[in-house]
This record gives sequence, C-alpha cells and structure tokens, in this order.
Amino acid sequence: MELFLELVRAFLCGGLFCLIGQILIDKTALTPAKILVSYVVAGVVLGGLGLYRPLVDFAGAGATVPLTGFGWLLASGVEKAVAEQGLLGVLTGGVTAAAGGISAAVFFAFLTALLCRAKPKG
Repeated sequence: MELFLELVRAFLCGGLFCLIGQILIDKTALTPAKILVSYVVAGVVLGGLGLYRPLVDFAGAGATVPLTGFGWLLASGVEKAVAEQGLLGVLTGGVTAAAGGISAAVFFAFLTALLCRAKPKG
C-alpha cells in the first residue's frame, strides 16, 4: 500500500507540473522553450530558498524528474560544494551534482544516433 501511495503522489505532482505547463502554452504567448527555462529557474530558486526539499520528500520522482527537479539538483549541488570548497563551489557544484544525468543523456543520445538513421525532411 505504501508503494501505491508513493506512485499516486508522484503521478499527481508530475501531472500538476504538466498541467501548469500546458496551461501556460495554451493561455500565454510564452514559447515552450521559455516555459522550460522558467521551470528550471523556478527549481533553482525554490531549492535555494529551501522550499523544494519538502516537495521532493512528499512526491519523490514526481518532483525530481521534471525540469524543476533539475533546477533543484543544481541548487543543492552548489550549496553542498560551497560548504565543502568555498567560493569555487559556485562554479563546480551544479555540474558535479548533475554529472550522472548529463552523462546518461549524452550516452543515450549517442547510442540512438548510432542505431537510427536520420532522414532529411521533404
């Protein structure tokens, strides 16, 4: 039952992020790229203020997988690196924290490019 509730919370939180994004696309002049950047910045700001951690604790993957979770990861990585290395951590902390996800994205993009043949449009 605990696993089921965790899945429901993740689904609802992630779904809410998607709903907000869709409303912004439909009702505003914002482009999808601006909305995506806004989500990352919102995650950084909320993470820096300490407000995103309770959402992660509540929703799990529903809060860490969306782009706001990436922003939160960057902010928490910088916070940890500054505590350990001082001012240099501002430059290295975010990338260090996100290195695993970035490496996986590059690897799977490369693998997909090797396995699939791109065809020109038209």
